[in-house]
Amino acid sequence: MARLKLDLPTEFRFRTSLTVRVTDLNYGNHLGNDAVLGMIHEARVRWLASMGYSELDVEGVGIIMADCAIVYKAQGFLGEGLTVAVAAGDFSRIGCDLFYLLTKANGTEVARAKTGIVFFDYRTQAARPVPAGFRRQSRTA
Repeated sequence: MARLKLDLPTEFRFRTSLTVRVTDLNYGNHLGNDAVLGMIHEARVRWLASMGYSELDVEGVGIIMADCAIVYKAQGFLGEGLTVAVAAGDFSRIGCDLFYLLTKANGTEVARAKTGIVFFDYRTQAARPVPAGFRRQSRTA
């Protein structure tokens, strides 16, 4: 069976801390796959906020998720603190990829993920070009 491989950027400038909650656990009593998607969403919102943006307003346009990939590396357990690092890359005319690295305090990698985002005008329901300021800031954030 072919396994999904996800190469990450060499540098992550933004990091945020999250804790595994009881609602993040699955029947195996460890961090559930659906909860990882929620955690990267929270990290993305915090990363955008660190640059003065929100998912609905990045220099006048919003973002919409085009795809997502998650590779699980280790279990996470109730109460464990995780660091979620976020970086942008692979820019196109209308979007980019956001990369995420989830690690435990001891450095153990829990998961790595990528979401493809497209800049989107929700009023007109159309894709828009990557805002220039976002492109510039995201490379330093």
